[in-house]
Amino acid sequence: MKRANQLQPLSRQHHLGLNLSRHAKECSDEPEEVAKHWDNLTSYISDMQHHFQIEDNIIAHALEPYRASHSDVASVLDTLDGQHKQLYKLMDEVEQSQKTVSKTITAVQVQELGALLYDHIRFEERELYPTVEKYLTETELDAVYAASPDSIKRPDENR
Repeated sequence: MKRANQLQPLSRQHHLGLNLSRHAKECSDEPEEVAKHWDNLTSYISDMQHHFQIEDNIIAHALEPYRASHSDVASVLDTLDGQHKQLYKLMDEVEQSQKTVSKTITAVQVQELGALLYDHIRFEERELYPTVEKYLTETELDAVYAASPDSIKRPDENR
């Protein structure tokens, strides 16, 4: 599906996340594999903090007026909020576990984080972004694009 021009940079960021999370869901019990996948996933999620802020602050705020009158918007906003909270909670747990030397990450934890991230990205691409395209004005979409980091924009986009 062709994404609205203003959402393409955010959507582009999802490609790496899908790849990392898909592989992590199949993580073996080998300690090297666990460490590699865990580091890849947590680094990716840490790098996505600005992405999450755009969704939480700009996109969710722009959709909020439609919540009461459009059940599809209410559902998408509730899911977005819940999934972001799960990811933030998991990231907090990661930070705490890394401070405790005796706590080792397991393949099950890697697979769980991989599945959570994979499902979240799929949700955004299949439900959130189509809802955004349906309800947000051109000006609101332009604000999303303007807030997106220059590092994920392409020079030929000229927006």
